[in-house]
Amino acid sequence: MKRIGYVGLGIMGEAMAGNLVKAGFDVTVWNRTESKASRLREHGARWAGSPAEVAEVVEAVCINVTDTPDVEDVIFGRDGILKGNPGDTAELVIIDNSTINPEATRDFAGRLASDGIELLDAPVSGGDVGAMAGTLSVMVGGKEEVFDRCKSVFEAVGKTITYCGPSGAGQATKACNQILCALNLLGTCEAMALAVREGLNLEKMLSVTTAGAGGSWSLANLGPQIATGDMNPGFMVELLNKDLNIVHDEAKSLGLPLPGTHLVADFLRSLETAGFGREGTQALSRVIENLGGFRYAGSGG
Repeated sequence: MKRIGYVGLGIMGEAMAGNLVKAGFDVTVWNRTESKASRLREHGARWAGSPAEVAEVVEAVCINVTDTPDVEDVIFGRDGILKGNPGDTAELVIIDNSTINPEATRDFAGRLASDGIELLDAPVSGGDVGAMAGTLSVMVGGKEEVFDRCKSVFEAVGKTITYCGPSGAGQATKACNQILCALNLLGTCEAMALAVREGLNLEKMLSVTTAGAGGSWSLANLGPQIATGDMNPGFMVELLNKDLNIVHDEAKSLGLPLPGTHLVADFLRSLETAGFGREGTQALSRVIENLGGFRYAGSGG
């Protein structure tokens, strides 16, 4: 594949589309806010006026938008990808990098199959750091032969690329990932709370625990931000909250209790209600600060 479309240029999408440009693909982009495409256009990406226009000139269209209804609109809406399909649909592949409901993904794949279009659900993990560096973990669901055709696309944006199974398997794997993100973040906040109350040097505590059995991406990347009070988003509270709603729906359909995940979801909802939804997920630390009556920044040695 040489001609790739990218629809949705948020924190993750812009960086991923940029890495496709760097890898030598002929990239055509669209976003609701055209100004977000300016840097990509400066580096050689083409602009299209709608998802339909993107589909007219590419072999595969990547999508990276917020939620399930947004993906549905981008594909099936008035100016969606289906409206721009140039007739022979056998070669067109839609690669959905969004994080959405697995059941909806399976429904979309079935609807697209009737038009001869293949859908791969390919959510990613690694945050804005991984998106910019091209080191994301990519978890893919769909037909394996289609995955093989698109391997070069995934290799341009990710380091760990895994075929997870049939349609919806990528999204289900991402749901598992988001459980781990949520609980690792809570563990990071609680460990740092104890360190502050014990009067420890937070930098030293983070250094030694990151290298030990308790280490995690959250501890290594978000711990230092919590320590300085930096709430700038690599991934926003409202988006993790949305992802945990997906987890909740899947768990409910399976009759599966997930008490730890539900606790973090409650904390995140309280943050969003309080107006912190667009802060980084490390803003979970605000809840622990308020419960414990302390502050991380400027504390701990």
